[in-house]
Amino acid sequence: MHIVIVDSSRVVLRIVAGMLEPRGHVVTQFTDSAEALAYVTDNPAVRALITSLEVRPLSGLELCWSARLLAESSRPLSIIAMSSARNARNLAEALDSGADDFIDKPPGAEELQARLRAAERLTTLQGDLIRLAETDPLTGLLNRRAFLHRTREAANRTGSFGHLCAVLLDIDHFKRINDEHGHDVGDAAIKAVAGLLESEGISGRLGGEEFAVVLPGQRLTEAEAIASRLRLKASDLRIRSPKGPVRLTCSFGISEWSEGETIDGLLKRADIALYEAKTTGRNRVVSAVTDLILSRTA
Repeated sequence: MHIVIVDSSRVVLRIVAGMLEPRGHVVTQFTDSAEALAYVTDNPAVRALITSLEVRPLSGLELCWSARLLAESSRPLSIIAMSSARNARNLAEALDSGADDFIDKPPGAEELQARLRAAERLTTLQGDLIRLAETDPLTGLLNRRAFLHRTREAANRTGSFGHLCAVLLDIDHFKRINDEHGHDVGDAAIKAVAGLLESEGISGRLGGEEFAVVLPGQRLTEAEAIASRLRLKASDLRIRSPKGPVRLTCSFGISEWSEGETIDGLLKRADIALYEAKTTGRNRVVSAVTDLILSRTA
């Protein structure tokens, strides 16, 4: 387990790390609580934070509270407060500030290992619950809610002048596949297309046979190249059915992030481009441009 320890004393840090590292834990140490918070924020692999209440510039209680907000934004994290002054008030304040547990400083080795085993069980359960809440059960991609949440986070990181593109796609004539071959084959087709998207940016199933991919850091030409490659891969798929292999194609709509854009606007423009691809022959990649938007919204 990746553990972050925060204490103003390097001696205490060495003592605690010395108890954890021989057990196979990855330990990162900080004397500065603000630096620790930034590290935990940027490293989702961190599963436990052990912080003294006597730290600066953020107090231990402030660090617990800030870390709890991170955990509430869909990531498993166990927070353990640590203090040399163990009393009812400190315990209550730590727990009220978001800590999951409280230990003496410096902790005993057996107690520390026992509490970390409990933390590992907790974060494993949290991770399972998060996956259930965020994952589309058929495809394993993000569900619509989780996809939109991750996309908004990516847009916030991109800012007004960064690069980001959205690709919307769906399976052409999907109702025909269901009607002619049955829903089991239709589900297999959905899973096969989803498999093409797993390694592409932020990928989600929006519903039915419709999918979306957001590509942080990509320009329009790069997104068009990715969509074109996916289109060819989709046309090469062969879905098994009692009547023989089933072929399919997909249509794609692309939009590029612009200054002052909202995620809703970005996806709306990609949806308009997807509609254009569907109504002008299918199995195509269409990019949203100003003229296309004006013609479809006038």
